[in-house]
Amino acid sequence: MAGMVATIDDAARLAFGLPQVTEGLKFGHRTWYVAGKSFAWERPLSKADIKRFGPATPPDGPLLAVSVADLGEKEAVLQAHPDVVFSITHFDGYAAVLVKLNKVGKRVLKELVLDAWLAAAPPALAEEYLKR
Repeated sequence: MAGMVATIDDAARLAFGLPQVTEGLKFGHRTWYVAGKSFAWERPLSKADIKRFGPATPPDGPLLAVSVADLGEKEAVLQAHPDVVFSITHFDGYAAVLVKLNKVGKRVLKELVLDAWLAAAPPALAEEYLKR
């Protein structure tokens, strides 16, 4: 599995490895929830998103959006993984980042999905999970 590109199905497997996760569709895209709150979702770039890249080339390949705890965490994640994580104008002021699935390693993807789940899970559930 090492060295292979990640897929939406890999993200789904990671999400379902966490407690109380359900999957649904939001705006027609696969979305994962814990206690009714979304924490990861398939997020292709819209025409408007692509236009906002201007002369820069937008990332190609499938994208996964993941929640982060807050805007400070968002900055930290963007700095820690600049090759695989980015943000777009649409996400300004919003605690989430986009992950390039065709560039991210499995370990980093697992970390990002877990952190997103922890950001969305009820505190008691998150604490219980972390104690295990």
